[in-house]
Amino acid sequence: MTAQEIIRSIEAEEIENIKQGSKKKLPQIYVGDTVKVGVKIIEGGKERVQPYEGTVISMRNGGINETITVRRVFQGVGVERVFLLHSPRIASIKLIRRGKVRRAKLYYLRDRVGKATRVKQRFDRPL
Repeated sequence: MTAQEIIRSIEAEEIENIKQGSKKKLPQIYVGDTVKVGVKIIEGGKERVQPYEGTVISMRNGGINETITVRRVFQGVGVERVFLLHSPRIASIKLIRRGKVRRAKLYYLRDRVGKATRVKQRFDRPL
């Protein structure tokens, strides 16, 4: 058995565990959605959950390595964070609103400022 086959089998087991519900449940997320991601932060000996709210501008599907990139504007500066969806550092993901977009990657939002960065709301998919 090669190393790639071993890695694929371990990933398949983890994906089955996630599907069976032994891990936390994730909402159905699409590009353009506004989400609030609860990130576990350890400061000293204490642990707290810090919310990070923004628009999903890209998704990368890779089984257990699935990631989303969330963009928000904080004090006039655009900030993007990449979150590994199945990471233990992610406490929760809450869907705020659905976005209506026609692209798979919303990198064009990086060049926009102010009201031009808004994404239309989508009502045909449930929250």
